[in-house]
Amino acid sequence: MARNTQVAADHNAPPITRILAEYVAGHASRGWSDAVDHEAHRTFLNWLGCAVGAARHEAVEAALAAVQELQPAPQAAVLGRAEKVDIANAAMLNGISSHTFDFDDTHLKTIIHPAGPVASAVLALAEHTGASGRAVLDALVLGIDVACRLGNTVYPDHYDRGWHITGTTGMLGAAAACARLLGLDADRTAMALGIAASQPVGLREQFGTMTKPFHPGGAARAGLMAALMAKHGYTASPKAIEAPRGWAQVVSTKYAWNEVTDELGERFEISFNSYKPFACGIVIHPSIDACVQLRERGVKPEQVERIELKVHSLVLELTGKKEPADGLQGKFSVYHGCAAGLVFGRAAEEEFADDIVNRPDVVALRRKVVATVDDSIDEASADVTAVLIDGRREHVFIEHAIGSLQRPMSDADLERKFHGLSDGILGAQRTSDLLAACWSLGKASDVRALTSLARP
Repeated sequence: MARNTQVAADHNAPPITRILAEYVAGHASRGWSDAVDHEAHRTFLNWLGCAVGAARHEAVEAALAAVQELQPAPQAAVLGRAEKVDIANAAMLNGISSHTFDFDDTHLKTIIHPAGPVASAVLALAEHTGASGRAVLDALVLGIDVACRLGNTVYPDHYDRGWHITGTTGMLGAAAACARLLGLDADRTAMALGIAASQPVGLREQFGTMTKPFHPGGAARAGLMAALMAKHGYTASPKAIEAPRGWAQVVSTKYAWNEVTDELGERFEISFNSYKPFACGIVIHPSIDACVQLRERGVKPEQVERIELKVHSLVLELTGKKEPADGLQGKFSVYHGCAAGLVFGRAAEEEFADDIVNRPDVVALRRKVVATVDDSIDEASADVTAVLIDGRREHVFIEHAIGSLQRPMSDADLERKFHGLSDGILGAQRTSDLLAACWSLGKASDVRALTSLARP
């Protein structure tokens, strides 16, 4: 049977793979402002807390059990646990753990969770090699820049096709970061990017299952292996990202090359990172924020006849599960998020436990949420009205949720979040010591002191 192979391709794309390779290999250590460096510390700290916090989750237990069947060498820590495994699987397991609670960082321009793939790969490799904290931070900033700039290049078309953009850009960010940590030159860094480009990880169909957090974990492992293979001379297409049959033009109908090259080395995408106060999909956050505010005004669940929710269509596309059966599904239910915000005044990991998602009063309240699409409302906003049994109406409009760039979490907020995640795993004192190590990471001569603190 004849096939139509005609596609609209860009045969004159700039040499994106080479441009990024030269950038990653050649950019100066700490070649950015104090503000960018501080954001790198915040990103690392938030990621580490999320990874430690989920260390005993059944998804991590299952993945670790599978890895142990391979009899891995004990090269790097599984964060929050006593076990060590080989560096590739440590990257995968810590990537899974860091995303399991859906509590990790978000690059809001693309909805990428950049630290999951990049930090997981970098720290495993750095622990094995005894790298300095400064080397880790340099690799983190540059790896996140690669992942998010490429995300900017293909978003939203790539995401709309069904790809989970965290995993499908994360392997490139992880490869770049690990190539930097290994000190590869531009030629071998280009090969690392090329090898990684053939390994995009993640489909949005998996949201609400254990396989969603596998995406950053799988991307971390793929990127780390790509860098190691390039180090030893493994080759790939030098145009693997930009060619007509390369990564960008295969996975997306949009490829804005200028998103890679504009202000490269001057504007750093980690500056646009945000951190979650609620342990669920980012598009639910404005609705939860509104319901928390309604609770603070004195609205009680038993007074509510219905909650009228107006949101952008993307919110219901991503998080429209009306009857979540467990906590993982609850993280993709704006209905449960609204109920949690009004009942508890918060939506941390505890509010997405299976028993809470199925608690009768919570189920009853979420069934009173009536959600409608209004695409005049930004996807980062929500219009919420509580209609009370006595006829009163309480209205809240959230333009930007807490945790957004416009209403960011403070350093103190991040520390409280870290304690909430880690105290039950490591204990309060060890958690405090680990926090101090995170804030001083840039001065650490060897990251192995930090990874030691991150184990019970």
